[in-house]
Order: sequence, then C-alpha cells, then structure tokens
Amino acid sequence: MPMKRLPSWIACAVLFALALAPMRAAEASAPAADDKSPVAPYAKAVATVTGVAISPLLGTGALGVYEAWQAETPEQKAALPWYAQATFFIPALLIVGVCAAKDSLGAVVPPGLKKPLDVLETIENKASGLVAAGAVVPFTMTSLSKMIVASAPGAPAGDALLHTGTATVAVGAIDWSWLLSILTVPLGIAVFLVVWLASHAINALILLSPWGAIDAVLKSARTGLLGLITITAMLNPWISAALSLVVILVAYLVAGWAFRLTVFGAIFSWDFLTFRKGRFQVAEKGENLLFSSNTLTKQGVPMRTYGRLRHEPENGKIVFRYRPWLVLPERTADVKLSSAAVGKGLFISSIQDGENTAFVLPPRYRGHEDAVVRAYAIEGGVRDAGLLKAWSALKELFGGGSARAQVA
Repeated sequence: MPMKRLPSWIACAVLFALALAPMRAAEASAPAADDKSPVAPYAKAVATVTGVAISPLLGTGALGVYEAWQAETPEQKAALPWYAQATFFIPALLIVGVCAAKDSLGAVVPPGLKKPLDVLETIENKASGLVAAGAVVPFTMTSLSKMIVASAPGAPAGDALLHTGTATVAVGAIDWSWLLSILTVPLGIAVFLVVWLASHAINALILLSPWGAIDAVLKSARTGLLGLITITAMLNPWISAALSLVVILVAYLVAGWAFRLTVFGAIFSWDFLTFRKGRFQVAEKGENLLFSSNTLTKQGVPMRTYGRLRHEPENGKIVFRYRPWLVLPERTADVKLSSAAVGKGLFISSIQDGENTAFVLPPRYRGHEDAVVRAYAIEGGVRDAGLLKAWSALKELFGGGSARAQVA
C-alpha cells in the first residue's frame, strides 16, 4: 500500500472503531456502574461536550448509539432523546462513512471533483454543529444539573421540625435543577463553541488544500483525538477530564485563528454552491470584500481577515478596512504593493505582490480577474496561479507550445 494512502485508511479504521466503541463499552457496563467517583459525572459531561464539538455528526451519532445500547427496559427506551433513535444515528453514521470514503479516495480523485464534496462536508459540519449546540449540549448539561441536585445531601431531620409539615414537603418537592441549568447550559455551549471553532477550522484548511493526502492527515488527527477522549472516558474519568481540559485550553488559545478560517469556509461554501460569480460584479470605483494574507501581518492584520479593500486614485493609496471578530471597532491599514499581479487559480484567485500573496479573493471573483486589475490599477495584469498554472505548463509541454514558440 502506498504511504500516501496510509492516513486515509487510518481515518477509516478509527471511524469504524469509534462506531463499535459504545457497543464494547456496553458489554463492560456492569463494573462501571459501581464507580462512585464524585468526578465521574463531571468528567463524562466534559468529555461528551468536547467530543461532540470535535466532530458533531460522528460524536452525536456515537453518543446516540451508546445511550440506545444502555437502555434496557421499555421505559428507558421510551425516554431516550431524539439523537439516540435509530432514525437519526444510523443515517448520521452512514454520512460519516461516506465522508471517510471520500477522504480515502482523495489522493487519487482530481481536485475538481473532490472540492464540491469538501464544500458539502463543510456545510454539513456547520449544520450538525448548530444542531448539537442547540440540542445535545443543553440536554447533557441539564442531565448533569439534575444529577448534581439529586446527589446533594438532604436537610437534617431536626430542621424539618422547625417548620410546618406542609411547608417542608412543598419545599422538598421543588426541583432546583433548572436553576443550576441556567449556569451550566451556557457554560457548556461556550465550551462547545470554542472547541467546535478549532475543529471546524480543519474543514476550512481542506478547502484551501489542493492535495487529498493532506486532507486525510488532518481528518485522521481530528478523528484520533475524538477516539482518545472517548476511550479515556470509559477507562478513567480523571484522565478524560484532564485531556478534555487541555483540548479546551488549546482551542481557546487558537480561537481567533479558527474564527477567521471558519468565516473563510462559510464565504467559500456560499459562493461555490450558489454560483455567485454569475451575479457578482467588481466595484471598480468602490470597495470590495476579500481576505487579507501575509502582506499585512507586519501591520497587525492577521491572515485571512475579512475586510474591504478600497482604491483612492486621488492620492494613489490602497486602504484595507476591517473589524476584528467582524463586530469590534473598525481598523484600517495602508496597502503598499511593489510588483502586484492577479493570480488566477482553479477555484480561488488572489492578488499577488511578487512571490507573496497580498489578498485572497473569494470564489465569486472567479472570472472577474480583469475587473480587479482595473479596480486597483494593478500593472502586472492577470497570471495563472496554483493548479491552473501547473495545468497550463503541462498542457504547453505535451501540446508542443514551447517548440512552436521557438520555431516562430
């Protein structure tokens, strides 16, 4: 088996193991039921939220299989949440399997055929993330709140004698878990969003990557992390809690980077699926939305920042305006291009400054590169870039273009 295909097969093997892990855990559920460790419920909740955030569809489907397997009596099966029903977790895991198969063939499938599937998977990850954040995470945190309230020690019997019997019964019958859920549910959703942002950034990196082997390595790393959290949660709640906290901390530290990649993935997917380039026109005398690259990092503008680029012919300046996190106060940066040209790629075009990429253009600009040249008075014109440049060189080589040019 070629080495470049190995990560893809590893991803498929891990996905298959994760699908079987809940069943194997259920067979050994009897000893686990005797675990009275006070940290076990908290570790399980943290591991569940973290695992579902890493891969929402796979995590939710695997969690549903596990809970359905644990339900033994008809009453328990009737009380199962919607994600533990076969009508959900079977199609969910089938979709995960299809994505794994797509990644396993990514090294041999041409980018032109694989990229639309990557876009669909990016949208699926966003949709399943919203579903998990709105349903699975609140359900998990609410269950934890009820468990905490139920395990709280009751009031001493002597205190009850100081009140009337009716009042004591009424107060004791109140379920205070809803009050605790007001604190735990927002905390769980915040943790989920931070980890999901970092995980979802992998989908955006796959959209940027032209090579299927890189996609398989990224997917294998993410799936392997999910499997590690799942296995440690079954073996030792302390290890699982510590690992989950490390994942949450790392996700928090890279939140800004992950957010910019998430915005890029959303814009790319929207432009690609809606064929927006057919309805788009470059504002040759105004501002255009695009992404910054490494040219402005020295001015404090992070890579892939979404903003507006404006050409001011009266003073010869090009200004980039942006809002950090899309909502914070606006900032500006002056753009200086020494040898600019527009690079025309197979899916994404860009504004080049020599060997560096100054700005990345969303897919809507595909076919409008000449208008970008006019809008910003770019002297270098339009050039093939990326895979398109490689294809042009290959076609010229095998078509005899170089030989004909020399003869002429």
